[in-house]
Amino acid sequence: MFSVKSNFEIREESIKEFVRVLIPEILDKEIEFNLESIDKDILINTKIDNKKINFKYKNYENYIEDQVVVMAKVSLLLLMDKKYPWGGLIGVRPTKKFYTMYEVIKDVELVKKLLKELYLLSDEKIELLETIFYKEQNLLDRDDMDKINIYIGIPYCPTKCRYCSFASYEIDSTIGKSYNEFVEYLLKEIDICSEILSKKKIESIYIGGGTPTTLSEEDLEKVLIKINEKLDFTYLKEFTVEAGRIDTLSIKKLEIMKKYKVDRISINPQTFKEETLVKLNRYYNKDEFDKYYEIAKKLGFIINMDFILGLPGETTQDILNTLENIKRYNIENLTIHTLALKRASNLYQENYKHIELDKIKIENKINEILKEKNLKPYYMYRQKNTYDWGENIGYALEGTECLFNMRTISEDQDTFGFGGGAITKKIEKLKDGTYKVDRIVNPKDPNAYIKEFSERVNKKITFFNN
Repeated sequence: MFSVKSNFEIREESIKEFVRVLIPEILDKEIEFNLESIDKDILINTKIDNKKINFKYKNYENYIEDQVVVMAKVSLLLLMDKKYPWGGLIGVRPTKKFYTMYEVIKDVELVKKLLKELYLLSDEKIELLETIFYKEQNLLDRDDMDKINIYIGIPYCPTKCRYCSFASYEIDSTIGKSYNEFVEYLLKEIDICSEILSKKKIESIYIGGGTPTTLSEEDLEKVLIKINEKLDFTYLKEFTVEAGRIDTLSIKKLEIMKKYKVDRISINPQTFKEETLVKLNRYYNKDEFDKYYEIAKKLGFIINMDFILGLPGETTQDILNTLENIKRYNIENLTIHTLALKRASNLYQENYKHIELDKIKIENKINEILKEKNLKPYYMYRQKNTYDWGENIGYALEGTECLFNMRTISEDQDTFGFGGGAITKKIEKLKDGTYKVDRIVNPKDPNAYIKEFSERVNKKITFFNN
């Protein structure tokens, strides 16, 4: 039975989660940590059964929060001889870790050294974090706290993809019966809360979900009209709508979005192997996809495409074929995900296991595409229950980066959330340059969103007026 003994304060649940993700074979073991010294150096002795190890490192506690706990976790990797590209980092925001360490240390080279020696990151991953760090430094004004981002959640899709864990309900399901009422309450929420936003400079608007283009043409136009009427676009830098599924698109919907100042959309194949998408409960038709892509290009949208590596049944060669097909499209943004088995997804419930892939061949092919299309990494995040080498990375042509994506990961600017599953964030910049984040989360379920509407709206108004 799993247990943790230590002579210092450490949360057993935190260790258990770390072990579950990175060293599941010791989930039935008793772990002993013994902090032997904490002066110029920190020394931890770690023991499992008859195996033990001493991990010693210079004391950087003035720079690193909970260094003793970090070392305790990493000592388990050393003891069990586990080597991962992301070392002991299992959080979803490695780039935020890089930045917050830099804000305290003010020395990029020392940050890189600590990530390599204390967190055990590979040189490749450290280089990626450094590249994105400098991109953020160039594009994000972290001192302008008057700016705010808007997120609007549309929690409906035509069908539920088997890998999906987002706020998404089938439009033809029982929950879908509340669709009309949901749209009504969404418009009402924008009406009521727009006064709060008049005091802020709106930097970006992002409509996600679900699939926002599941909205009918009439309702999509209603929502976009309301946004244009109630929100101040004076400081707006971008307006994005996820139009990821072609079975939700029409020429008129694309024209409506363009008419009401949307300038960025996502059209997301996930893979170009149609057989895979059929098995995943996701519609795809190549001719339709190409038609909507061409129309979107003619209308002048900045286009992103999402792809997922490691979908069920897909071999390395299948992935290479999909990546080769990307070359046919003149896109400004490309997002490459590695499949994460989220607990709320059908795949997780089915106890699906990741397929072995040739990481080197896949990475070489991605790099070939990036070089050909001149796309550069600009944001990234990780998820649990994914490939140990994997991450989700957004690439973009210079000048077409999606600021909303960057702000979501860096969490350095307020966000106001409308609709199903939307997260409202209030950010406070602390004296050490890091950020305190307070959140209010709208219910994902449209019925709960409607039922709790007044309470949630009043809470958000109070939240931002204090």
